[in-house]
Amino acid sequence: MLYAIIGHDVPDSLERRKAARPAHLERLQAMQDEGRLLLAGPFPSVDANDPGAAGFSGSLIVAEFPSLQEAQIWADADPYVSAGVYQHVAVRPFRKVLP
Repeated sequence: MLYAIIGHDVPDSLERRKAARPAHLERLQAMQDEGRLLLAGPFPSVDANDPGAAGFSGSLIVAEFPSLQEAQIWADADPYVSAGVYQHVAVRPFRKVLP
């Protein structure tokens, strides 16, 4: 089943985010290589593809996991969690309708 993982950044997370990004992307790439990643990306803090110093307010990952519990375990182990980028992470079942 698909699950949406929504990370909400702490204020002024940009430097922490930059430092943890390589490890974060490595985990996402592994999931992509396994064919389980539907989409992933950050929420810019301003209305721009490159928010510059404004940074990001969080991230969205939609991926396939065997269960909600396994999705939660994966989300809890994210480098952005251990680096203090995320203030809160929500994991919810997701049903893709389109496209």
